[in-house]
Amino acid sequence: MNLNDFKKYKKIILQCHDNPDADAIASGFALYTYFTEMGIDASIVYSGKFQIQKSNLKLMIDKLDIPIEYKTIEEFIVGEEEVLITVDCQYGAGNVTSPVVKNVAIIDHHQVEIENVENSLIISNSNSCSTIIWQLLSEEDFDFNNHPNVSTALYYGLYTDTLQFSEIYNPTDKDMRDSLYFNRSTINQLRNCNLSAQELEIAGLAIVRSIYNEQFRFSVIKSKPCDPNILGLISDMCIQVDNVDMCVVYNEINDGIKFSIRSCIRETKACDLAVFLAENIGSGGGHLEKAGGYIRHGRFKEKYPTETTETYFANRIVEYCSSYETIEARDYEVDLSTMKKYRKLNIPVGYVVPDEFLPIGTPITIRTLEGDIDTVVSGDICIIIGIQGEVYPNTKEKFQRCYTQSEEPYHLKAAYKPTIKSRIDGANIPLAGHVRSCVTSGKTYIYAKPLEHTVKVFTAWDEDKYMLGKPGDMMAVRSDDMHDIYIINGDIFKITYEESE
Repeated sequence: MNLNDFKKYKKIILQCHDNPDADAIASGFALYTYFTEMGIDASIVYSGKFQIQKSNLKLMIDKLDIPIEYKTIEEFIVGEEEVLITVDCQYGAGNVTSPVVKNVAIIDHHQVEIENVENSLIISNSNSCSTIIWQLLSEEDFDFNNHPNVSTALYYGLYTDTLQFSEIYNPTDKDMRDSLYFNRSTINQLRNCNLSAQELEIAGLAIVRSIYNEQFRFSVIKSKPCDPNILGLISDMCIQVDNVDMCVVYNEINDGIKFSIRSCIRETKACDLAVFLAENIGSGGGHLEKAGGYIRHGRFKEKYPTETTETYFANRIVEYCSSYETIEARDYEVDLSTMKKYRKLNIPVGYVVPDEFLPIGTPITIRTLEGDIDTVVSGDICIIIGIQGEVYPNTKEKFQRCYTQSEEPYHLKAAYKPTIKSRIDGANIPLAGHVRSCVTSGKTYIYAKPLEHTVKVFTAWDEDKYMLGKPGDMMAVRSDDMHDIYIINGDIFKITYEESE
C-alpha cells in the first residue's frame, strides 16, 4: 500500500476506532493533513456510544487543532466515490462502528482480525499505528518539519501506546521517536494531564493489594480497569520499594490483559520477561528496565483454562527466574570437551569502521532488530554485520586477523538495516552507505555447542547487557580467546558454519 493509491478518490474519510485514543487520533490527523495538502476533501471521524471525555485527549485535539468529528451510525454515510480508511483499527472488528461502504481500506498495528479487506496494511510488530503512518508519509517525502502539529501528534501517539516509551522495541518505532521535531511544551502539558483523581485512587488501592514473592523478590499487582498509562505509573512506584527487583502490574480489559513490567536488576531484562509472559498468547517487549505487553483473552483461556490471571503471572515469573543459567564471560571457564570445533564458511558479510565517519570519543547507539547496543567510537572498533542484519562489535586487530577486507559495498537484505545514533546530537546515520564486504580469512575457529536450556551471557565487550540464548541456539567461544563467549542464532549458525577437524 502507498498513499498515492488513494488520490483517485474525491473524498477520503479517516475513521478512528470507537472511544479513540491518542494513537488513533494522531494517525487520522497526519493522514488528514497529507490528503488535504493534495487537494483532496478529507475528514477525521469516530463513532460509538461515547464521545471523547479524557482530559489529555481533549487538550491534544485543542492544542494541535485536530478537526476530529463524532458521528452516530445514522450520520455515517459514505458515498460510492468516497473511500473509508480505518486507522488504528480494522473495519468490521468489534471496537469500531462499521457502516456499509463500497470502498474501504485498513491501516493498523494490532493482530489481524479481519482478513477479507483487500486494501489492508497491518503491521502487527509495530508499537503504534502512528509509526506506520510516519513510514507511509516518509515514502511520499512529507515534510514533517513543516508540520510541527503533525509531528507532535505522532510522537504523542507512540508515547501513549508504549506506556511512555517503556514498551518500545521495534527499531522503526525508535527511529520515528528520535527523528521527529515535536513541540516539547505541548508534550509536557499532555504528559501531565493524564491522571484523574479516580485513577490516583485506583493506583493507590492496587499497590496496597500487591502479591510479593520473597525468593525472587518480585511483586504482582492487579489494577482495576484504567488508562494503560496508569499501569506504568503504578509499576514505576512499585519498583522503588527496597525489596522489589521486578514487578508486573496488569488489568483486564474487554478482549485481553494489558501488563506493565519494571526491572532493576541486570539479570532480568524487562523486555525479555515481557516476551516470556506473552509467549504464544499475545505480544510484549520494551526496554531493559521498562516493558509491557498484551495477552489475548481467547488464547489465554485456551492455554491456561484453570488459572486465574494473578496465578498465571506469579507462576510464570517463578518459571522464568528458574529457567536460565547466567554466564559471566570474563570469568567463565569453558569446558571444550562438551563442544565441537567449527569454521566459518566463506560467505560475504558486512563491516563498518565507525571512526571513518564519526569522531573518536563519540558515544553511539547501534540500532538493530535485536535491540540497541551502546558503545563509544574508538580507533579500535569495527562492526561486523551478518547475513540477517545481526551485529557483532569487534576490535580492529581481531577483525583484520579473521577477515579479508574488500572495498566493495555490502548490500544488506535484512528486514531492518542497522543504524547508528549519535548520543551527542541525536543524529541517525544509516549504515547502508558505509558497509563494505568482507569474508572470513579461514585462520580462526570457534568452539560451539547447542543449548539445551536458556542461557544469559554477559559478554566481555558488554558486561551490563546479556545475550540471550534459547534451546536450539549455539553458545560459541573463539579458539584464540577463551573469554570471547557469545550466542549465535541456531538458524544463522546452520548456514554460516561448518564442523572442522
